[in-house]
Amino acid sequence: MTVSFDDSARLLEQVNHALASGTALRIQGGGSKAFLGRTVEGELLDTRAHRGIVSYDPTELVVSVRAGTPLAELEAALDEAGQMLPCEPPHLGEGATVGGMIAAGISGPRRPWCGSVRDFVLGSRVITGHGKHLRFGGEVMKNVAGYDLSRLMAGSFGCLGVITEVSLKVLPKPRQCLSLRVPMNQDRALLKLAEWGQQPVPISGASHDGEALYLRLEGGEGSVKAARDRIGGDELDPDYWTALRDHQLAFFRDSRPLWRLSLPNNVPILALPGEQLVDWAGAQRWLKSEAEAASIRAIASEVGGHATCFSAGVTDSPFQPLDAGLLRYHRQLKSQLDPNGVFNPGRMYAEV
Repeated sequence: MTVSFDDSARLLEQVNHALASGTALRIQGGGSKAFLGRTVEGELLDTRAHRGIVSYDPTELVVSVRAGTPLAELEAALDEAGQMLPCEPPHLGEGATVGGMIAAGISGPRRPWCGSVRDFVLGSRVITGHGKHLRFGGEVMKNVAGYDLSRLMAGSFGCLGVITEVSLKVLPKPRQCLSLRVPMNQDRALLKLAEWGQQPVPISGASHDGEALYLRLEGGEGSVKAARDRIGGDELDPDYWTALRDHQLAFFRDSRPLWRLSLPNNVPILALPGEQLVDWAGAQRWLKSEAEAASIRAIASEVGGHATCFSAGVTDSPFQPLDAGLLRYHRQLKSQLDPNGVFNPGRMYAEV
């Protein structure tokens, strides 16, 4: 049973009080992704009471939901209608909320084939740094009024405003789904994935743990069967993808710091100390390593990528430092939407 409650008046009051008193706010939902980014000092603004599905029309493939709604609750409602969040957002802990999903902007194993969190944001309601509760975008893909600003909230880590509600595009669940484990080394796996990427192979998940390639095939019964006959391998428990999504595989239990490397998918396995887990058909690499942050980032940058630290306290700059041009844009955006610097100051970068 879902619980619905509009707590936007209290949230707006707290924001306006913070603006009047010059108090910084630390925005948080379930706290499942609180370890990401820099530590924020400020008064807690808890969004969890502001929850519930506002509207959902399965025939239109659109759902509007309040930010404090548990992500699991939204997924259960969609599943009941045979639909899903295509970007497969990670929970990374109990209590994950829809607002946290948007603010973090992190996508799961299906992302290269279906799109990212921001690709499915149609509209939003946001409390701005001017003390206003505004609506941006709408509930249809063709509605472009404020559309980009709604998408901008995805991955902003609460630095630009308090997300109170979001409208999302959803999709039907695939008719057929099959997961496979195919023994092969990582170099061969990357070559095969590049080959299959140019062909109509219905892949929606591709990972490699150093010993075998893990594939998820989704689509019509005929196309999935044809791909399975071609690729071979052994059938795999589909729960593997949930465990990968939420960092529950044995790889992630290693005590060394965890890094996310975002790379061109055709880049060979990087010569870095530690263990690497390939995801997104090579475009995302998870690294367990005690190497210095500067060294990891230098190697990733050499091949056109960047690195984010997913372990708290390892570095004062968990996100890839920005060059002067990008930093200027970030500062200008922050000054326009949060001129008093109230929302999650310094969460992404010390300068913002």
